[in-house]
Amino acid sequence: MQEIKPIIIDCSERLEQAGDTFTQNGHVPLEHYVVGGQEYRLDDGFDYDVALTHTGDGILVTGIVRARAEGKCDRCLDPASFDIAGEVEEYFLFEEPDDEEAREEGFELVGENLTVDLAGPLGDAVVMETPFVLLCKPDCAGLCPVCGCNLNRESCDCAKKAEEAYIQSDENPFAALKNLKLDD
Repeated sequence: MQEIKPIIIDCSERLEQAGDTFTQNGHVPLEHYVVGGQEYRLDDGFDYDVALTHTGDGILVTGIVRARAEGKCDRCLDPASFDIAGEVEEYFLFEEPDDEEAREEGFELVGENLTVDLAGPLGDAVVMETPFVLLCKPDCAGLCPVCGCNLNRESCDCAKKAEEAYIQSDENPFAALKNLKLDD
């Protein structure tokens, strides 16, 4: 993912004791990001709306990110877009945990002067909402593997020719039957 500049939220005056909560919203002007080798554009960046809660031993951040992303269809390579509405949930601890298992799972710490950096959790929420396979439309026909034409816009007879050639070839498991002579 393209590096998101730190989004530092100062909680020192708003989360003074356990149970205190406040909301924060904003806009991140992220232009693009990459997932699995595929690049996605965010022409308008993304917006976030989160609630930060003092839990006694840390700060819980929950909320949502929203965006409109565009990439290439995995079948036909035409532009394809999708909406992002990803959940944000991150727990920032005041102190490093004593539990070895908790340390192995990974954790985030509250920064100096009760600050948290939302860049990582917000970026993760965007990535998690990115589809594994992006299609321009649910019934996208894709590209012809032989001639490369976009089967959504034009047709070709490559599949028919390939089927006929296969039927006539010796690779067909029924090829031995083509010379079979049946006596009545």
